[in-house]
Amino acid sequence: MKNLLRHPLLILSLICAQAINAQVPALSSYPSASAVIFLDFDGHTVNGTSWNYNGPIECGASGMDNTKITEVFNRVAEDYRPFNINVTTDSTKYLAAPVTKRMRVILTVSSSWYGSAGGVAFVGSFTWGDNTPCFVFSGLLNYNVKNVAEAAAHEAGHTLGLYHQSSYDASCNKLSDYHSGVGSGEIGWAPIMGVGYYRNFTLWNNGPNSFGCTNLQSDLDIITSLNGFSYRTDDHSANFPTATHAAFNSNQFTINGVIERSTDQDLIRFTIPATGRFQLDAIPYNVGTGNSGSDLDLQVTLFNSSQTALNVYNPGALLSSVIDTNLNAGNYYLRIEGKGNQFAPAYASLGSYSLAGRFTTGGTLPLHKLELQGMQAGDNHKLNWEIIADEQITDLTIEIATDGRNFSPLAQMATDTRSFLYRPQANSTAQYRLNVTFDDGRQYYSNVVTIKQTGSDARPQLVSNLITTNSISVNSPGKYQYILYDMHGKLISKGNLNSGLNVINAAGLINGMYMIRFAGEIQQWTDKLIRQ
Repeated sequence: MKNLLRHPLLILSLICAQAINAQVPALSSYPSASAVIFLDFDGHTVNGTSWNYNGPIECGASGMDNTKITEVFNRVAEDYRPFNINVTTDSTKYLAAPVTKRMRVILTVSSSWYGSAGGVAFVGSFTWGDNTPCFVFSGLLNYNVKNVAEAAAHEAGHTLGLYHQSSYDASCNKLSDYHSGVGSGEIGWAPIMGVGYYRNFTLWNNGPNSFGCTNLQSDLDIITSLNGFSYRTDDHSANFPTATHAAFNSNQFTINGVIERSTDQDLIRFTIPATGRFQLDAIPYNVGTGNSGSDLDLQVTLFNSSQTALNVYNPGALLSSVIDTNLNAGNYYLRIEGKGNQFAPAYASLGSYSLAGRFTTGGTLPLHKLELQGMQAGDNHKLNWEIIADEQITDLTIEIATDGRNFSPLAQMATDTRSFLYRPQANSTAQYRLNVTFDDGRQYYSNVVTIKQTGSDARPQLVSNLITTNSISVNSPGKYQYILYDMHGKLISKGNLNSGLNVINAAGLINGMYMIRFAGEIQQWTDKLIRQ
């Protein structure tokens, strides 16, 4: 990932040095996928490719033992878990894949032919069809498992069409070609296409690349649109009637799943046979303590049989979540989704997880019903709610969000109040929920109610999809990003939208049809427009 170029499409990696030889275990992350990323640890002779400007390249083995090889594989496989692609150490899987849907990542001690970089790749070479590999130089990375894995995911990302995620200041001055992320601990975050050596939570990103602060690069869109594969098929339904059933066996159940997209919600149904204690460990895939190597910040919402949210579980400084509560007999649901945190955006909080549920008979449930309802009443938002509980309410707060995620207190209500009328300062979509605390110290959130702004879908809208001048006018309810394509998928322009009327330059457009994509933090919309 070093900031040097030998070719307009050539990108390098970072640095760092140890060595051991090992037999390579045959591992595959998704054997049914036709697209393949082959992690080649046992050496390879490169010939007849774009690298061979000075003849054949003899690459020695990685110098890593079985244990390190397996962890590197597991880390890289998790980075690519949302996609319909097989990360493998088995050369037969690579050789059987279509030539335009495969990449060999050579992890090798042999770096002198190139120089002091952690790795190197040609951008977009995944689809070239001529067996051009990319390289990770394990010796220069000190045989450090995390660093080697980060470099492997990064270099493979270049071959899939990605440039560096870079960092800029408020005046658009480049601070670094490699975005190094923010934060520390379990949730310290960095982009995979930046430099992820120093943060635990490394993800795909939607941010400015190395060509300028307005050149926004949506890693997920590029990976899934340019390389002949997309996302995995969803494994658990997002709908209550078709929720996956988790059956208790000896008062326990386990469920595994994958959050493939930022909009993915996995619903799991379970039945409590009698009043008792329910505990759940929701753990993102990891390779060690502190959820090392995880790509998913889990949020779990517990619903009762009437689909009313009883509580939301998402510890701020952890990627995993835990439930420990008393429940009455009946049916319940768990909604599993990926979220952002104080350091990481929700954009690519994706990956695999496991749920381990346990039930113990006994105990009482203080809360029986906590349900919020809302509607538009002229210029006002009207809220009503019902609370049935054995304990006394000590605090009742209405919370509001405009992005569906970041809630803040709106009004503190008397504990016996059951309605609220509110006139928003702006005509915008809002989400509401109740935050209720009882005298036993337990805190609960209600279901979330969304009241949409009048006459709008609360998204950027074209003033007209027929363009007859040199500008495209867009009304936006807030800050969004746009990307303009022609009908062949060629990028025309990209940039940012602010609240109100925005004008996009269309002077270079020839007559024909175009696509414009609007993107918020977790939602995207695509509209067609015609230049006449």
